[in-house]
Amino acid sequence: APVLICQHISSGFTEGLARWLAAETELEVVEGLDGDPLRPGTVFVAPSGSHLKVGPGATVRLARGPALQGFKPSCDALLVSAAETFKRRAIGVILTGMGGDGAKELLTMKQAGAFTIAQDEASCVVFGMPKEAIKAGAVDKVLPLSEIAGAILAHVSR
Repeated sequence: APVLICQHISSGFTEGLARWLAAETELEVVEGLDGDPLRPGTVFVAPSGSHLKVGPGATVRLARGPALQGFKPSCDALLVSAAETFKRRAIGVILTGMGGDGAKELLTMKQAGAFTIAQDEASCVVFGMPKEAIKAGAVDKVLPLSEIAGAILAHVSR
């Protein structure tokens, strides 16, 4: 399956994030470009200054609109578009981070039938985002970081 990542990161650092992730995995990792088809085994990182969304025909769509909840890229835009496009075939994961962005949108994914995961408090550096998603009832599983990949693999292998 394709993987889409939205990371709150300072402008200009997403290219370096993509390079670092590529060095850590056997998957292809790229900054998303508008119109890119989502390809299995490819990781698409939201580029600085754009919201990464899933578009019609399972393509990357970049939106240059205003920041959402103070962030651009925003995980809110990505999660909602994934829910709308893939419904129960989507998997949403919220990892360590400050704030509550993503909680309501992860709930949108869950309500669309997606499998949702939040990182547990013990393995988080900052438990803000996962905590808010859990409080919102948006999470199917709360797991340590080390168990999330296995849970995703088990889910897609069913």
